[in-house]
Amino acid sequence: MTKPVIIGLTGSIAMGKSTVAAMFEDAGIPVFDADAAVRIMQGPDGELIPAIEEAFPGSTGPEGVNRDALGKLVFGDKEALARLEAIVHPAVGLKRMQFLGENTDAPVILFDIPLLFEGGGNESVDVVVVVSAPAEAQRERVLARPGMTEDKFEHILSLQTPDAEKRSRADFVINTGTPLEETRQQVGAVIKKIAARRV
Repeated sequence: MTKPVIIGLTGSIAMGKSTVAAMFEDAGIPVFDADAAVRIMQGPDGELIPAIEEAFPGSTGPEGVNRDALGKLVFGDKEALARLEAIVHPAVGLKRMQFLGENTDAPVILFDIPLLFEGGGNESVDVVVVVSAPAEAQRERVLARPGMTEDKFEHILSLQTPDAEKRSRADFVINTGTPLEETRQQVGAVIKKIAARRV
């Protein structure tokens, strides 16, 4: 039996990755959203709550993880961030494997992974697609988000592989600094090329 081609979709903050992932999904490709999986596991009665509360007392409540409280505990503290990642990443990996098992009949599946290169996930996918936009567009989108500051933005960027490096390591780059319809056309062209590889 032919295995699905696995696309790893990634991109820096506010590059339009979620929009592009939705376009792949609209085209009939099963999409695993790592962020969404984390939100569920850290939400009310989420399976990661006990471990996170134990490692970071006071960071959870009836609604699950208090993102602000947890953010303050790990912001700028590499050791604390590594402790959190050691709880979250294996659990996400497990969910991803379950998703793969449920979609073995699909010709192509997509893993939406924000920190694909940073976590070494690029080694376990067949094709890397990077979503990118001009730096000015990225800055404008980020700073329009509630609670976002220049400092927070700079800190997030410092934790991410630079956009130029991501683009250089990608099999395909989708530019989201264009009208949505053009972005959708780029997605369609990528799907065609990937499907042709599988034949």
